[in-house]
Parts: sequence; C-alpha cells; structure tokens
Amino acid sequence: MHITTLDPILDLYRQRGQAQYGGEAVSQLEHALQCATLAEENGESPELITACLLHDLGHLVHHLGDNPAVRGVDDCHESRAIPVLEPLFPETVTTPIRLHVAAKRYLCAIDENYWASLSPASKLSLELQGGIFSQSMAQAFIDQPNAESAVKLRRWDDLAKIKNLKTPDLDHFQPILTTASRGPVV
Repeated sequence: MHITTLDPILDLYRQRGQAQYGGEAVSQLEHALQCATLAEENGESPELITACLLHDLGHLVHHLGDNPAVRGVDDCHESRAIPVLEPLFPETVTTPIRLHVAAKRYLCAIDENYWASLSPASKLSLELQGGIFSQSMAQAFIDQPNAESAVKLRRWDDLAKIKNLKTPDLDHFQPILTTASRGPVV
C-alpha cells in the first residue's frame, strides 16, 4: 500500500476500525482513540499523539484475522505499519510505533510489577513477540533514539482498553496528524 495523503489511513480506521482489538473489550478504533487521547491529555507533541493514534495500524493492514495471537501467530504489526507511514511521517512518529512492542519487552525487564499489570491478551502476544528482554537487551533498547517516546506510547497503549470510554473522534485528531506529517508526497 503506497499512500500520499492521510485520507487512506483515516479511511482504514473508518472501514476496519470496528474490528475487535485482539482479546480486549474495545475495538481497534476505540483503542487508538483512547491511546491518542491519553497522549494529548498529557501535553505531548503532535508527533507522539500521532504515533499513539496510529501505533496499531499494522493490525488493520494485514489479513491474518482479528486475533492471530490465539492461533500462535505474531502478526508483526509494529513493522507492518512502517512502510505505510514512512512516506508521510518523520521518525519521531514511526520509530515509537516500530518500537512499541519492544517497549513492552523492555518494561517487563526493568519494572517488576509491569508483567502483572498486563492483560491476558498482552501477555500472550508478549510471548509470541520474543518474551522479556535480558538486562543487556533492555539497555540496548533504551539507548535507541525515540525509545523513551516508545515507552510512553506503550504505557498509554496498556491503559487504552476501557470499554465505552468517551474520547474525541477521529476527526478531532486529523489536524494533529496533519501537523505531524511531512505533507503530501509528490
């Protein structure tokens, strides 16, 4: 999928966003909106708010079904979104998205309470995604550019699973995405 404007991305959320978000009690769109709202409420940059909104776009561009993890399949969603997003967004958007799964592995390694806070679906996907980082892997992760932003995204990702939570709609975030984007590719 080669895109040159934000419209196809927003259309994906409008068309496929009602799919269940893995084994959670929210849809893909509800999860995205909750995550972006948390970033916005915390005064984050347009780039990080955008990363929070689009971090699971990879779930919408694959055709592996709604919950491949229950079949033992890692959908690699964190990397599937990057080719779609790179033409439109800088690394301050794409890198936290690419690293948000690794951020979960990192948080499990550095925070002894983090694993227990994960939902059952998130624990299942963690095992498929490589499990908890060793201390040396955790250090290598956090030393990367934009890793701290990925950790923030991850923490909001974990919180963005509340059934029927009121959030701004997708249209509310369009100007933020526009600000964070590189503009149309010609």
